[in-house]
Parts: sequence; C-alpha cells; structure tokens
Amino acid sequence: MESLFLLIPIAGIFVVIAVIIFIWAVKGDQFDDLNREGERILFDDDETDTKK
Repeated sequence: MESLFLLIPIAGIFVVIAVIIFIWAVKGDQFDDLNREGERILFDDDETDTKK
C-alpha cells in the first residue's frame, strides 16, 4: 500500500510531462504536413549520385 503513495504521484508527473510535450509539438507545427515525410521516401531527389 505504501508503494501506491509513491507510484501514483510519479505516474501523474509522467502524464503532465507527456501533455506538455504534446502541446509543445502541436504549437511548434509538428503536425502540419503529415504527408511530406511519407512521400519523401518514395521520390529520389538525390541527383548527385547519378552524375558520377
């Protein structure tokens, strides 16, 4: 029972930190263009290798 008095506040601190990081990511425009990273691997933009 004593462990709950320690684990519940630690879990609450982790939740608060996760929410702060999520809000920071949303305000930092991390989720504006979700398709760019998925399409980036499909197209080969590196033309320096073909000029050798």
